Amino acid sequence: MSTVLTILIIVAMIATIVALVRGVIAFLRTTEADLKGTGPSASSLKQNKAMQMRILFQAIAIILVVLLLLLYSGGN
Repeated sequence: MSTVLTILIIVAMIATIVALVRGVIAFLRTTEADLKGTGPSASSLKQNKAMQMRILFQAIAIILVVLLLLLYSGGN
Protein backbone atom coordinates (compact mmCIF):
# COMPACT_ATOMS: atom_id res chain seq x y z
CA MET A 1 0.00 0.00 0.00
CA SER A 2 2.81 2.41 0.83
CA THR A 3 4.45 1.74 -2.54
CA VAL A 4 1.23 2.68 -4.33
CA LEU A 5 0.92 5.87 -2.27
CA THR A 6 4.54 6.77 -2.96
CA ILE A 7 4.05 6.33 -6.70
CA LEU A 8 0.85 8.40 -6.58
CA ILE A 9 2.68 11.15 -4.67
CA ILE A 10 5.41 11.24 -7.31
CA VAL A 11 2.81 11.40 -10.09
CA ALA A 12 0.96 14.22 -8.31
CA MET A 13 4.22 16.11 -7.83
CA ILE A 14 5.12 15.78 -11.50
CA ALA A 15 1.62 16.92 -12.49
CA THR A 16 2.04 19.94 -10.20
CA ILE A 17 5.33 20.87 -11.83
CA VAL A 18 3.88 20.46 -15.33
CA ALA A 19 0.87 22.65 -14.47
CA LEU A 20 3.19 25.27 -12.94
CA VAL A 21 5.43 25.36 -16.02
CA ARG A 22 2.40 25.61 -18.33
CA GLY A 23 1.07 28.52 -16.28
CA VAL A 24 4.40 30.33 -16.38
CA ILE A 25 4.66 29.79 -20.14
CA ALA A 26 1.14 31.17 -20.61
CA PHE A 27 2.13 34.14 -18.45
CA LEU A 28 5.24 34.79 -20.55
CA ARG A 29 3.20 34.72 -23.76
CA THR A 30 0.97 37.56 -22.57
CA THR A 31 1.11 40.46 -24.98
CA GLU A 32 0.48 44.13 -24.40
CA ALA A 33 -2.76 43.82 -26.38
CA ASP A 34 -3.92 41.15 -23.91
CA LEU A 35 -3.23 43.49 -21.02
CA LYS A 36 -4.99 46.51 -22.56
CA GLY A 37 -8.00 44.63 -23.89
CA THR A 38 -11.43 44.66 -22.32
CA GLY A 39 -12.39 41.62 -20.29
CA PRO A 40 -10.31 38.52 -19.76
CA SER A 41 -8.12 37.51 -22.69
CA ALA A 42 -7.57 33.97 -23.89
CA SER A 43 -4.08 34.12 -22.39
CA SER A 44 -5.33 35.10 -18.94
CA LEU A 45 -7.94 32.34 -19.06
CA LYS A 46 -5.18 29.82 -19.84
CA GLN A 47 -3.09 31.19 -16.97
CA ASN A 48 -5.98 30.88 -14.52
CA LYS A 49 -6.81 27.33 -15.65
CA ALA A 50 -3.18 26.22 -15.35
CA MET A 51 -2.83 27.67 -11.86
CA GLN A 52 -6.13 26.11 -10.76
CA MET A 53 -4.86 22.74 -11.96
CA ARG A 54 -1.59 23.33 -10.09
CA ILE A 55 -3.49 23.98 -6.87
CA LEU A 56 -5.59 20.85 -7.42
CA PHE A 57 -2.55 18.63 -8.04
CA GLN A 58 -0.75 20.19 -5.08
CA ALA A 59 -3.72 19.47 -2.80
CA ILE A 60 -3.85 15.88 -4.02
CA ALA A 61 -0.12 15.48 -3.31
CA ILE A 62 -0.52 16.88 0.21
CA ILE A 63 -3.46 14.58 0.95
CA LEU A 64 -1.46 11.58 -0.28
CA VAL A 65 1.50 12.56 1.92
CA VAL A 66 -0.82 12.82 4.93
CA LEU A 67 -2.26 9.39 4.14
CA LEU A 68 1.24 7.94 3.84
CA LEU A 69 2.26 9.48 7.16
CA LEU A 70 -0.88 8.11 8.81
CA LEU A 71 -0.13 4.69 7.38
CA TYR A 72 3.42 4.71 8.78
CA SER A 73 2.41 6.13 12.16
CA GLY A 74 -0.08 3.32 12.64
CA GLY A 75 -3.08 5.65 12.62
CA ASN A 76 -2.39 6.99 16.12
